[in-house]
Amino acid sequence: MSEAAVAVPPVPRRVLPIVDHLAGIVAIVIAWQVYVTATDAPAYMLPAPGAVGSALTDLAISGALWRDLGFTFGNVVFGLVLGALAGFALGFVLAKSPTLERWLDGPILLLQTAPKIALAPLFVIWFGFGTTSKIVLIVSLVLFPVLVATIVGLRGVPQNALELARILKLTTWQRLMRVELPMALPEIFIGLRIGAVQAVVGAILGEWMSGKLGLGHLMTFASATYKTPLLFAAVLLTVALGIAVHVSLEAAERRLLRWKQ
Repeated sequence: MSEAAVAVPPVPRRVLPIVDHLAGIVAIVIAWQVYVTATDAPAYMLPAPGAVGSALTDLAISGALWRDLGFTFGNVVFGLVLGALAGFALGFVLAKSPTLERWLDGPILLLQTAPKIALAPLFVIWFGFGTTSKIVLIVSLVLFPVLVATIVGLRGVPQNALELARILKLTTWQRLMRVELPMALPEIFIGLRIGAVQAVVGAILGEWMSGKLGLGHLMTFASATYKTPLLFAAVLLTVALGIAVHVSLEAAERRLLRWKQ
């Protein structure tokens, strides 16, 4: 008798991005361990994955991991939401008014090209050492990519769709919500994904410059005390946070753009 072949069920489509990210992380960890073992690298320069794992475990047991990770996560989400709303609102206004866009193009470009590492201390001086300066920094990083993506998306709406909206006598709000926004969502989500990465960078930079909480502060503490495994642990937590935000946005994009598939 011939044995029946066992069919392997396909991986659900929504799980594929998570599997891809995890596979990449596992490959990096394996290569990292092989390099440390082969070169006998000193722990103060490149600790082994096991030492970093021990540092993460100690952080979790002490409660510092959840406190610092939660603080950074809250700042990232709040700053990302504010920056996205501000970028979309300003992008909508500029997309509808080319004249206003020409007037504001210079100031917006000036603010975007200014190095954020130089603006961060100014935000601390203007808004203090608290959370406000960090949120303002994150918003300033998120706003521009969402702004540009919104302008490109709204101006890329097909003319026949706009003509149909006029024939149906849709109000400005109805035209935006039923025609323009759905068709501009692919471009807007591109801006959001870029802005999400910038939000994580801005949160870490803000905590690095000032503050006593967050992953950025944890990195500063580990660097000052030469605790390299702890520094690597903080970096890995930051990477995990960035991946989590990115995957969440991808899931939201797939759900909202299901009509395009």
